[in-house]
Amino acid sequence: QTAKVEQHHGANRAKPDMNRAVSNSRARLAAFSASSSLASEAWDGRFRLHKPRGQHLLTNPRVLDAIARHAALRPGDAVLEVGPGTGNLTARLLASPADRVTAVEIDPRMVDAVTARFGALDLAHKLTVIQGDAMETEFPKFDVCVANIPYGISSPLIAKLLFGTYHFRTATLLLQKEFARRLVAMPGDSEYNRLAANVRMVADVKLLMDVSKRDFVPMPRVDSSLVEIQPRGAPPEVDLAEWLGFTRECFGQKNKTLGAIFKQKRKILDLLKRSQRSERCTSDAPGTGSGIILGVLDDDGNDEACSDEDGDSGDRAAGFSTEEVGAFKERIAGALESTDLAGKRPSKMSNDELLYLLRLFNERGIWFQ
Repeated sequence: QTAKVEQHHGANRAKPDMNRAVSNSRARLAAFSASSSLASEAWDGRFRLHKPRGQHLLTNPRVLDAIARHAALRPGDAVLEVGPGTGNLTARLLASPADRVTAVEIDPRMVDAVTARFGALDLAHKLTVIQGDAMETEFPKFDVCVANIPYGISSPLIAKLLFGTYHFRTATLLLQKEFARRLVAMPGDSEYNRLAANVRMVADVKLLMDVSKRDFVPMPRVDSSLVEIQPRGAPPEVDLAEWLGFTRECFGQKNKTLGAIFKQKRKILDLLKRSQRSERCTSDAPGTGSGIILGVLDDDGNDEACSDEDGDSGDRAAGFSTEEVGAFKERIAGALESTDLAGKRPSKMSNDELLYLLRLFNERGIWFQ
């Protein structure tokens, strides 16, 4: 009974502790905002910003506050920020209950600006700034990623976060609006694509808010959107390299039926080559290296990617007899005929349906990686 009472009081104490952390966070943020020399969102033009490199500074304080609020940082969190710029969002992250913030910035001028901006504050000990390319830098352990991502690295960075070796709770990312719409698209949407299917295999994605291009300096040509990505706890029961190869074949012509896609001569011969290589090689656990990451990138289907006829099919079939090609073609047809999926289009299929078909192919010795 005493233990229960103590446990009850402990739970009651936890709420004031959390409220106190939030209150302290707001007080620190107010202190930042009160000091225009240290926390002003306005750009003073001290050096040239390069639009081709994606250097667009978010300056609207309401939007910056909203991003920090959506990140829902907790006491003890380690935060990763990619592309801090001059530190407008960094200020909010430092003022949050999080324990520490690591900012990765490729531009040495930005590194100097962020370091100087927060060097004199009593929260500077929470900040580590790493100068380097985010795609080549090994990130330290983190719980939450919060970033205004340069448009040019949106897809590879998301692939690195989700298909690399990182384990984190959530990522709150500001992306180009059109890209964000493709990322959150669902089967049947006109924007649904391979990237969305691949990301949803390992994570849940949600659109949080839109951000006007007028909230940036210099102003980009397009609006942005804030999305939340939450990795799923259990890894998918599929070889990711095999899955990525399969979705590449399907979404290369996402608006054709599966029956039409897998009847093409070129595709049959390519799959025959891959399948024979897979049978000769032993496969370990699903990979997580650069090959996996690069396999996520091509996110748009192209209905003209392959033709039904292949003029150099004789050359491509070198090493295979007519009987081998015919038998392999029958294996593909058998997998499709055993389901009601042959008439479906990848752009309208759920991941469960795609996974089911992939397993049927694999059971018949048809491999995609």
